[in-house]
Amino acid sequence: MKFQVLKPTCNLQTIFDGRGGIFTWVPQEAIMEFNLLYCNPGTVRGNHSHPEFTEYFLVVEGSGVMVFKETPDSKEEVVHMSRGVCTRAEPGVAHAFHAITPVVVVAMLSKPWDTCNPPIVHEDVTLKGMKK
Repeated sequence: MKFQVLKPTCNLQTIFDGRGGIFTWVPQEAIMEFNLLYCNPGTVRGNHSHPEFTEYFLVVEGSGVMVFKETPDSKEEVVHMSRGVCTRAEPGVAHAFHAITPVVVVAMLSKPWDTCNPPIVHEDVTLKGMKK
């Protein structure tokens, strides 16, 4: 699968000891860079693909919709995202995140952005007429 929604594990002892909880995701690739993103409601981040790296996209706060398109001719796949939802997009998978509320995200990359040439390829993942 070229994109996916990752499910975390939880050590239940971290819940039962009364301090909260620890949820764990184990990426398939080494993370070489991570970025903190702020998204305003009604805006779009992305609308591109990455030729050289896999991107993990973890929502920390807020909600929105991630749209994936594996090929230019494929149907869009839509994932509702809110706190704790993490997606994974392999190289070449076009994606766009549409913020519904104010959103904070951590984007994690399997290769540093500045070492890629190019780091992104602009693509129109969204439906025609949508705000970009």
